[in-house]
Parts: sequence; C-alpha cells; structure tokens
Amino acid sequence: MARKNPLETYFRRNTKRLIHKWIHYFDIYDRHLSRFRGKRITVVEFGVSHGGSLQMWRKYFGKKARIYGVDIDPRAKDFEGWHTKVFIGDQENREFLRSIAAEIGPIDVLIEDGGHTMGQQIATYEELYPRVKDDGVFLIEDLHTSYWKGYGGGYRRQGTFMEYAKGLVDQLNAWHSREPGFVVDDFTKTTRSMHFYDSIIVFEKERVEKPHAEKTGKPTIFGAYRPAK
Repeated sequence: MARKNPLETYFRRNTKRLIHKWIHYFDIYDRHLSRFRGKRITVVEFGVSHGGSLQMWRKYFGKKARIYGVDIDPRAKDFEGWHTKVFIGDQENREFLRSIAAEIGPIDVLIEDGGHTMGQQIATYEELYPRVKDDGVFLIEDLHTSYWKGYGGGYRRQGTFMEYAKGLVDQLNAWHSREPGFVVDDFTKTTRSMHFYDSIIVFEKERVEKPHAEKTGKPTIFGAYRPAK
C-alpha cells in the first residue's frame, strides 16, 4: 500500500485558513522536504496569501521549526504566531530581500510561491539562494508563469525564470568544460542537483567536490575496436 502523503492529507482535511495548491505539488514537497520534519530548522515561504500554507507547514515541520512568511500585502502580518514571523515588502526589491536575509540567517528550506513575475523570481533566487545552507533546499513553484505573457513569460522567451534555469543546468556541469568562457563557479560547487517538474524546480544544495572516475576489476577486451564490414 502506498504511503499517505501527510501534506495532501492535511490539505484534504483543512477547515482552517484557505490553501490553494496544484494537487501534484504535494508529492514533490514531501519527496524533497520530509527529511527536515521534526528538526530545528529555518523555513521561509514567499507568498502568504490567506495564511493557510503557513499553518500547513507548521503542522508538517513541527514545533521546532522557525517559519518566516514574506508577502506584499500588509494584512498577512496578522498570520504571525508561534515561532512564525511575516515580513511585508516587495520581493523584487533586492534591498528588502537582503534585509530579511540578514535577520533570518542561514535557511534550511525556502519555498518560493510569491508574485510569480520573472523579476520577482529571479531576484529572490539570486539574493537568497546563497543564503540556503549546504544541505538545504530551494523550491520555486508556479513556474508555468514563465509561459504566460501577463507575468513576463512566453515560450522560450529570454528573461523568464525557466530560461534562466536552463542556463543553470549547464553551470551544474561546468566541471567538464573545455572552453575558456565556461568555468566552475559557486553554484557548481554548492549545488548537488536540480529537479524539474511541471511548474516546479527544486535545487538541492551540498558542497560538491570535482567529480572523478575510477576503475575496478580486470579488463576483458584488448586492442582497438574494429567494426564488422
């Protein structure tokens, strides 16, 4: 029998504040975030809305978690509670992002579900991804807006977060570059993996050493390969 997803179970039974989620997100959340449950961690969620997801994350991660919400609507401040604080501001404002990063400190889990415009998503990633711990997770969702013109998106349009992320896939593999303009950088050295899903990308961080190959066992084929004529 398949394991029940605790996040979807909470969502289905929710009678508290409003939660609005694409249903396939719950499996993705649980796959990448379950290892943090019950631990003393710092969680940041962009996009508080009606406050329902803050309650959901509190139930999921447990009492030891410090949870921070970020929203542009000042009414979201009303949803502060036990080890839960809400910052009010524009996530495209990099000075604002830096100020909350300075107050929060290192981040274990960042869930980006904010305004969904390209400028907001890229600014949040660039300012806060370096603040995520080496074993942390940066999850950015609702990336279907990369294809919606109203949010600055469009199929293969330059400047969308999806096109931006495609460049990061190359950077993940920069260890193998033989071209002078394509070199290993801090992203390459601190990112273990990128996981692409419908509307979500999950970045998993870890200190990465330069990859190397080894051999074991005895060789069984000798000489150059000559294809049959």
